[in-house]
Amino acid sequence: MVARGGGGDVIDIACVGVTKTFRDFWMRPRVRAVENVDLEVRRGQVYGLLGPNGSGKSTTIKMLLGLLQPTAGRIAVLGKRPKDVAVKRMIGYLPEESYLYRFLTGRETLDYYGRLFRLDRRARRERIDMLLEMVGLEAVQDRPVGEYSKGMQRRIGLAQSLINDPQLLILDEPTSGMDPVGARQIKDLIATLARRGKTVLLCSHLLGDVEDLCDRVAIMYGGKVRAEGTCAELLTQEHATILETSDLPPAVVDEIRGVLAKHDLAVKRVEHPRRSLESLFLDIVAQARAEGVRTSGAAAGGPVADFLAAGATAAGQESDTAGVDAGLLDSLTRR
Repeated sequence: MVARGGGGDVIDIACVGVTKTFRDFWMRPRVRAVENVDLEVRRGQVYGLLGPNGSGKSTTIKMLLGLLQPTAGRIAVLGKRPKDVAVKRMIGYLPEESYLYRFLTGRETLDYYGRLFRLDRRARRERIDMLLEMVGLEAVQDRPVGEYSKGMQRRIGLAQSLINDPQLLILDEPTSGMDPVGARQIKDLIATLARRGKTVLLCSHLLGDVEDLCDRVAIMYGGKVRAEGTCAELLTQEHATILETSDLPPAVVDEIRGVLAKHDLAVKRVEHPRRSLESLFLDIVAQARAEGVRTSGAAAGGPVADFLAAGATAAGQESDTAGVDAGLLDSLTRR
């Protein structure tokens, strides 16, 4: 099958039988970090890559970025081989640690990355203004990044990963170090980008974030994908049923127990529904903001930057499927 235009029909990441073995000085196999991994991520999906430390996630990401060469197997990213320099213009990457120049301000940091993508001065200025507003760092844009908190550094790191208007966004622990308000804003941003046609590969140890965001999930352990599918497919418990009603008086509960007993069934638990701690936290903060309470941290994020539009790629150019290596993609997706 060859990638076609039209959202979910386009395959932005394809891996078949990907293996990576690290060798010692004498070229003897030392560690098999990734073994026989198959992945398929379609355009517009938020795809979660999960696993404990040492499971092979970071090695897989480095192979997708062309930083490591697989020992075996084949990879296509945006229809090209990962080492194809042209594909880099259409990828945004936020690593697990924010490797930023501490002496540069937030604005200077974004300007630096904009120059790397050869954006002209006007485009850089417009995009930087929108991104700073989007991640809530307008008020601290002239402070050195070295003075930012970890959460603020993640925000500016996310902004730099979007400066080139990428088609594929690879995010490694994007909400690490953020308070619940900032984490919620980042999750909302990721969801909005996916609706606009961006493809997101998300790595996170915060499983609640993954469950909220991801269309599909792959769980890795020992270098292998142990389970893959939608959250509904992976999490649904087939041997239990939940019935939700308005508050029931004890007499009605007893009556229900009697009906179930006639069918050799029993009520295992009766409780009132609870809201999530995140929901309570966000409501309290929203109320405080409505009352005009001030804070010295990052501000609430603004709207998604206009240039991050559906179908756009690096440097504002239209998506170009003509450059797709059809033979490579066909060889990976053929069954």
